[in-house]
Amino acid sequence: MCGIAGLFARGAHAQIDRDLLVRMRDRMVHRGPDGAGLWCDDGIGLAHRRLSVIDVAGSPQPMHSPDARATIVFNGEIYNYRALRSELAGLGHAFRTEGDTEVILAAWRQWGPDCLARFDGMFAFALYDRERRQLFLARDRFGVKPLFTALLPGGTFAFASELKGLLAHPALDRTIDPLAIEDYFAWGYVPDHRSMLAGVDKLPAGHYRIVEHGKPPHPPVCWYDISFEQRETMPAVDEAEALRAQLGTAVASRMVSDVPIGAFLSGGVDSSAVVALMADRASHPVTTCSIGFDVADLDETAHARLIAEQFGTAHHERIVDPAMFDRIDALAAMFDEPFADASALPTAAVCALAREHVTVALSGDGADEAFAGYRRHVFHAAEERARGALPLPLRRAVFGPLAALYPKADWAPRPLRAKTTLQSLALSGEEAYARSLGVMSPELRGRIFSPAMKRDLGGYRAEQPLIELMRNAPARSGLDRAQYADLKFWLPGDILTKVDRTSMAVSLEAREPLLDHHLVELAARLPETRRVSGGQGKLALKQAMEDTLPQQILYRPKQGFVLPIAQWFRSELKEAARAAARSERLLDTGWFDAAALSQLAEDHIVGRRDHARELWQLLMLEKSVSLLSNN
Repeated sequence: MCGIAGLFARGAHAQIDRDLLVRMRDRMVHRGPDGAGLWCDDGIGLAHRRLSVIDVAGSPQPMHSPDARATIVFNGEIYNYRALRSELAGLGHAFRTEGDTEVILAAWRQWGPDCLARFDGMFAFALYDRERRQLFLARDRFGVKPLFTALLPGGTFAFASELKGLLAHPALDRTIDPLAIEDYFAWGYVPDHRSMLAGVDKLPAGHYRIVEHGKPPHPPVCWYDISFEQRETMPAVDEAEALRAQLGTAVASRMVSDVPIGAFLSGGVDSSAVVALMADRASHPVTTCSIGFDVADLDETAHARLIAEQFGTAHHERIVDPAMFDRIDALAAMFDEPFADASALPTAAVCALAREHVTVALSGDGADEAFAGYRRHVFHAAEERARGALPLPLRRAVFGPLAALYPKADWAPRPLRAKTTLQSLALSGEEAYARSLGVMSPELRGRIFSPAMKRDLGGYRAEQPLIELMRNAPARSGLDRAQYADLKFWLPGDILTKVDRTSMAVSLEAREPLLDHHLVELAARLPETRRVSGGQGKLALKQAMEDTLPQQILYRPKQGFVLPIAQWFRSELKEAARAAARSERLLDTGWFDAAALSQLAEDHIVGRRDHARELWQLLMLEKSVSLLSNN
């Protein structure tokens, strides 16, 4: 795992500022503390920070092909590199190292952009082809590894693994995009189709991009997309066998490492499955790490211990409490852009704990998106059946007024909170799912934004890109479209961003075996009832693991890896909540209505509403704006 950066000049013979490129590279030293590399030629400069995991003694970067035609900087892992190396050797390619970077170079020489479809892994890389005078940038299928780009004044094209690498360049436009603020408050993060800064882009997951001297950068090209259009019905025994086999293959391929390796263990189905499969293949006890909370209803350490004892792991635990709030500045600095998924704090804690013992850790991320494991999937599937029975005009006429009349009762037991369901049934499936995925409703955003901010938005709503994505999805049902949106929108923007930044901040490589693309594609072909049925999500995966994991792990209610911030903001951290709502730095931007923000905080503190997530958003935005203004 590494950090990469580069400059590609508009002029083919322009000189690259080596000192500037070093500063861009070394802003990301946490991504690669084991080594640094730099290569510059006319019109091109590539830089690299290395975290040594495979071929520790070899494979320095930037790396050149044997014929010196191509040079690469690469962040990630190609898990099937040994099989590809053997195939390429049979085609006449010679290898000088034992790592996967050189395999990418040879694959490019052999197949060009088509090489991407042959890679099983997580990656973001930049490859300069001297013969074609082209820079080729690529990102893995699901966006595990990030890549930020910017076209600078004068035509220089810059890229880096993190925004902080680009921020080291003095020519970067630091104007904050108001549409990114709208997106951020809708989703709790800035999605991959946008950046916090107007002059910065993110290469989308499953895309590549070509840049040539003297020409505007080519638009990104999609090289991979997941499809839900096919169905594959198998006998239950065959389905379970196929899933277990692919799960085993995915875990085994991600256990290849020349440094110590372990796993995150929450005690949920996904991480428990990964640990079980690791234990079956390891020659020594698997190192596992868990985070607990000082609020009993959210603490899963007892479940994690159950799995640790069953599979004889070397288990480590740490408790998160309000005192960890002191680390919020460091947390914000990991992300550069505002990031308000509060589970980032315990994720950072478990990464720090893991790094004390290992250099690589396997996670259970990706299974909820692939197998429909979120509660929202269960609700959406049920609502879609109701939508199918009644036409939209009738639903709008009946459920819309009912939703308006029904009180919003955050304090009430879940069965009594019918307002959200009534609102959903009055909408199309895409509109309803966008609401269920969001953090702050359009109505609340309308209340907290100032008139000037609303003018700057020009009628744009953050839900629009997601709704369009779902409507154009290669899918057969509403559940298909919801999962497609999760894999294309939510997963790279939230889940994978969270894991990448928090793990890389402590120089830990995180690997996601449940995002093995063969496994995800198999899950996408399963009948809808094998994903959601009887109020259960992720059904096929759970049944495939019944011979391995305890029933109380497989079928207990999903908790999620969340902070007890609602309680904290009404007790130990209530003054922090007030301070976030009254932040001069935020109010000076002109984006907000000051009275509305203050009311939002007070409503939460006294218990009238649950605005914990919105207050966390304000807090993280204030920290991010401060960081960006000081860079």
